[in-house]
Amino acid sequence: MKKSILAIAVFAITLFSGTDSFAQKWKKLDVSPMDASTFPDNWRESNKVVKVVYGRPQLKGRDLAKLAPAGKVWRTGANEAAEITFFKDVFFGGKAVKAGTYSLFTIPSAEGDWTVILNKARNVWGHYTYKEIEDVIRVKGTVSKSEENIEAFSMIFEDDMTLKMGWANTVVSVPIKTEIIEK
Repeated sequence: MKKSILAIAVFAITLFSGTDSFAQKWKKLDVSPMDASTFPDNWRESNKVVKVVYGRPQLKGRDLAKLAPAGKVWRTGANEAAEITFFKDVFFGGKAVKAGTYSLFTIPSAEGDWTVILNKARNVWGHYTYKEIEDVIRVKGTVSKSEENIEAFSMIFEDDMTLKMGWANTVVSVPIKTEIIEK
């Protein structure tokens, strides 16, 4: 009887003292966390048209022109290249795009306009393996200035499904439609 009580006590001590070996090793928070924006932007709506997933770099006193240099392909966010998923065929900036997932790249220009690119490559880190030959479309984004400083790069969809990308005091807009309205 004493041996079985002793065995149970040793087992319990071993079990409870060894819990550290089973502890999870959680990563610290990324300084540029991932975010997502959808249209429609209503968690109750399961019939989405578009979703974009991207990293959110912050200015932290740095100049936008150094973080997204003119004339160079930018990953449109931080870390992995942004990915945009269309759940229906759409017109992106007036150009037809089939439903699917694409990497979203941009090229700022010294003149202030931005080229917005949908590219076939997926699951890529940054823009380091970007290949122009894999571009699906390129459109010009409409550039406007924000009255307030946007510290963390952000993407939203307006009520008319226009994609807005904002950082510092720059806002780049691309209209998205599910059908083209003839004029």
